[in-house]
Amino acid sequence: MLKSPVSFCPVPDEQQPLNEYQQLKESWLFRWTLLPPLTYLRKLLWVWGFGGVITGPIAAASFPPLQTPLHFILAAGGGALGFVLLILLRLYLGWFYIRDRLSQEQVEYEESGWYDGQIWEKPAEVLTRDRLVVTYQVQPLLKRLRNSFLALLLLLLLGSLCWFIPE
Repeated sequence: MLKSPVSFCPVPDEQQPLNEYQQLKESWLFRWTLLPPLTYLRKLLWVWGFGGVITGPIAAASFPPLQTPLHFILAAGGGALGFVLLILLRLYLGWFYIRDRLSQEQVEYEESGWYDGQIWEKPAEVLTRDRLVVTYQVQPLLKRLRNSFLALLLLLLLGSLCWFIPE
């Protein structure tokens, strides 16, 4: 009886692209992208609120809240969006890396961790399986993150336009 080509895989378990995908999917931060839309948005709003706690005092030093409330709100809110941007960037780069690992025909790996890089050519059925995971699991997450970046950009543009409203 022949074993499936996956059983002959020389890549250590933790470096196999499908296992890396599973680990990322179960990690605390990267799991956010798998949440329902409102829960995902709520997480990003919490990050924005936390960022506001940090950027609020900085904005208050430049724009006293009682004298220029609009500029204070825009400066604090815009600065807090920087924290959201960093989180979204980290999420995007992690999922993008996994997408690349799953899509590639070859897997680069380290056997002993002593920079002895090896390459394993994926069999056709493993490559097909991995690419199906990319198409139906990873690509929708990347699309959600791109849409989040677009929404962030629109918020920044709207804030920039509001900056010129006279107080």
